[in-house]
Amino acid sequence: MNDISEAELFAQLTARERNAFFSSLSTQEQQEFLYRWDFWARPGQRPPEGDWSVWLIMAGRGFGKTRAGAEWVRSIAEGDGSARFALVGANYAETRSVMVEGESGLLSIAPPDQRPAWEPSLKRLTWDNGAQAHLYSAAEPEGLRGPQHSHGWCDEIAKWMNNAGQAEAAWDNLKMGLRLGFRPQLVATTTPRPVALVRALVSGDIAVSKGRTLDNDLHLPVAFLTAMTADYGGTRLGRQELDGELIEDVEGALWTRAMIEGCRVSSNAVRVERSRDTLDSANRSLDCARDERETGFARIVIGVDPPASKNGDACGIIVAGLGADGKAYVLADCSVERVSPETWARKVADAADRFDADRVIAEANQGGAMVKSVLQAVKISLPVKLVHASRGKVARAEPVAALYENGRVHHAGAFPELEDEMCGLLVGGGYEGPGRSPDRADALVWALTELMLGKRREPRVR
Repeated sequence: MNDISEAELFAQLTARERNAFFSSLSTQEQQEFLYRWDFWARPGQRPPEGDWSVWLIMAGRGFGKTRAGAEWVRSIAEGDGSARFALVGANYAETRSVMVEGESGLLSIAPPDQRPAWEPSLKRLTWDNGAQAHLYSAAEPEGLRGPQHSHGWCDEIAKWMNNAGQAEAAWDNLKMGLRLGFRPQLVATTTPRPVALVRALVSGDIAVSKGRTLDNDLHLPVAFLTAMTADYGGTRLGRQELDGELIEDVEGALWTRAMIEGCRVSSNAVRVERSRDTLDSANRSLDCARDERETGFARIVIGVDPPASKNGDACGIIVAGLGADGKAYVLADCSVERVSPETWARKVADAADRFDADRVIAEANQGGAMVKSVLQAVKISLPVKLVHASRGKVARAEPVAALYENGRVHHAGAFPELEDEMCGLLVGGGYEGPGRSPDRADALVWALTELMLGKRREPRVR
């Protein structure tokens, strides 16, 4: 197989040669040419040769993974009216917005006269020849228990929630339901992360296609590629998110991926649980800042690790709360990069106002006083506690990592940038994570130290 696509060869022609080619086509042929995937697809986006049952496309962001998955579904659906597909995303909203309605989704990639009928209420797509695709959520694996399919497409499997084994259960239930047709097949598209499901797949007998963001340079803005290379080239995060490398845990790290996955809970589940503890009305809004405080948190604090300069490292801004169960919950990562002191300090003020925080814990070594002055300027009556770093980042992080090991901290949702930094902090000192410094992780440490390792405070009783 050639390592260059017909589209790339076409791009190498002169403008006159390309114009001559288009002039030779009729108006209808020109329109059809835009939807010819066999012409536009790169080798890494084409189905592998041979008799495979699972095809994993594991590549960097912007590689064209979603387009490849959707085109694979389209090619089979248009040629086989008996095909029955399962479309599985992290949740129903993403399955619909990305796999069906997105820029590279099934509705966008098909010629207007060949698009499937979309019935959102039934979570179903139907092609003219009778082929069908049904939408599922990986967060609800029981929904895949029972239905039968001939094919499946799973998108971004590395971000499927798995704190209670949902991701693996969804995958298993889907595979057990692939019992229609003569050659059931399953395609998974994802940016690599070393979660349990991805690790299990790459170690098994499957077909794997890999690729980088830069492989799709013909269809990505030059400014985007330049910025990504400048900011993340050579970093751990860049290798994973741009180069498509599956990076396993760093030996000797304070946190492991499995440890973090084990402490993860759904942000919605946390809100529901808190509302049941303290609210009588189930339909009371949980979106406003005041409600965040009325749902059972004894305290909410914001840890801040200020940068040394505008062009320096990121400003770590982490929101955490002490739950009625005595455990800490990481609620938000509001960190910002390469902004002025006034800008990141106002970001802290916004987070404090949004979450109705009790206190901001800011490292004074790098301009923590700026946070206090800006908070006062915007008239937020919030105590600011300035702390001085007398020990290194890793030494401060070790007792916080012990809290995770004991199950006393939960992440209410996923925070990839923060978690990558956490998994780069090494026992005994050293850092092998993304960026020059673990600013988000340091802000997390300040927040959780205040909540869990300072003077003991009992949760409020309402």
